[in-house]
Amino acid sequence: MTSTQKNGQFPAIRPRRNRKTLWSRNLHRENELTVHDLIWPLFVVDGQNISTPVSSLPGVNRYSIDLLLNQVARACEEGIPAIALFPQTPDELKTADGQEGINPDNLICRTVRQIKKEFPDIGVICDVALDPYTSHGQDGLVINDYVDNDSSVDVLVQQALVQAEAGCDILAPSDMMDGRIGAIRSALEDHGHVNTQIMSYAAKYCSSFYGPFRDAVGSTSTLAGAGKDSYQMDAANSDEALLEVAQDLAQGADSVIVKPGMPYLDIVQRVKSELKCPTFVYQVSGEYAMLQAAAQNGWLDGERVMMESLMAFKRAGADGIWTYYALDAAKKIRNTN
Repeated sequence: MTSTQKNGQFPAIRPRRNRKTLWSRNLHRENELTVHDLIWPLFVVDGQNISTPVSSLPGVNRYSIDLLLNQVARACEEGIPAIALFPQTPDELKTADGQEGINPDNLICRTVRQIKKEFPDIGVICDVALDPYTSHGQDGLVINDYVDNDSSVDVLVQQALVQAEAGCDILAPSDMMDGRIGAIRSALEDHGHVNTQIMSYAAKYCSSFYGPFRDAVGSTSTLAGAGKDSYQMDAANSDEALLEVAQDLAQGADSVIVKPGMPYLDIVQRVKSELKCPTFVYQVSGEYAMLQAAAQNGWLDGERVMMESLMAFKRAGADGIWTYYALDAAKKIRNTN
């Protein structure tokens, strides 16, 4: 045995051997992205036969329920396991207390009932937060210029219940109020919704990457007063994310979300490796918009960066990915296989 072999040095060690051919690269691949990893966020508006593009989210539209059903059918055809619904609430229905959010016949509840009637086997995820319904654009109730925690939780529980009763499979509280997971779980148990899952936005950061999403749901123009720094997480913090996630799991969350995605891969990795819980990541609107804009300008290969970005989440430890690329990625995966 030569000295180089003893020391594990070149030329005895040539990592490129395993990368020489496609079959060998496939054989040695450490992580795999499948269609079962994908959750597709969809935006719904009131009315009939409506499909309007979101200018800051190239390729993403808002759909009325009748046309949204066509998108759900496409998701089913591609094998996407779940969709996530977000409403664009008309301004005349927005109030300081967000009461439209607890209306059992609001746009989201009507959408859920219709989807579950026509596509009972696809998972439906609903956002639990008041920002689509408040005139001030905050995720909770504002008292004395401050987003009040406990009174907001009371309303969020009511919102969660009407969504569960409409047939929602997974509730995804994105409000970041303290204690809301335990309160929602208790209410679900008390009302017989023992199998309704909670996928908590446990580590949701106060991020500038949410801008296009707020355009899509129409909350950009209504967001008033202070930002969301008092309840969403500080981008400088990592240990705090583990505390938030651990608390939500203890209170009854079935899985957790890290949001945003790409700038917070370290958080995804820490949550998964240290807490070993079902961990999802949201590739948010700003991340998607950047990649789409670069691809449309010819600066990046859109399909390749789409797949590379999604694989990064899997490599970091994510069990699943919320992404506006879900349908395109599912098609790419199918064609590759």
